[in-house]
Amino acid sequence: MKPLVVFADAQAAAADILRTALAGRSEPYAAGATVGTRVPGDRSPEIPHLPYVLVRKDTDLPHSSMANTRATLRVTVWHTDADQAHDLAQLCQGLLIVHSGPVIRGVRPATGPLAAVDDAGETDLSTFTVLANVRPTA
Repeated sequence: MKPLVVFADAQAAAADILRTALAGRSEPYAAGATVGTRVPGDRSPEIPHLPYVLVRKDTDLPHSSMANTRATLRVTVWHTDADQAHDLAQLCQGLLIVHSGPVIRGVRPATGPLAAVDDAGETDLSTFTVLANVRPTA
C-alpha cells in the first residue's frame, strides 16, 4: 500500500504570508492593505476597504514522487489608482518570492504584474502569478 500524502493549503498559506508581511511595511501604497481569499463584493474606489489583495490558487500539480506539489497562485490587487495597484502588486510578488517556510518552501515568478480595470467598479487593479513549491504535511 502506498503512503498517504496530503499537501497543506497553499492559498491560505500565501494569504497568511502576505497578511503578516504587509502589516509591517512602511510604503504608503501598502498602508491599510487587507488580504483575503475571496473577491470583495463591492470593488468601487470610493469604498474605504482599498487596497485589497486577493490570493487564489489556480492550479496544483503534484510531483510524481509526491514529495512536492507546485501550485500556481494568482494575486490580484485593487487600489485607488493604477500606480499604487502596480506598486503593491510588485511588493506582494517580492514578498512571496523571498519566502521559505513550513508550508511553502519556495516561490518563483510566473507572470505579471499586469494592469487592468475591474469592470464591476471601474477600480484599478494589478494581477500576477507565482509558482509555489508546497511541502507535504502527511
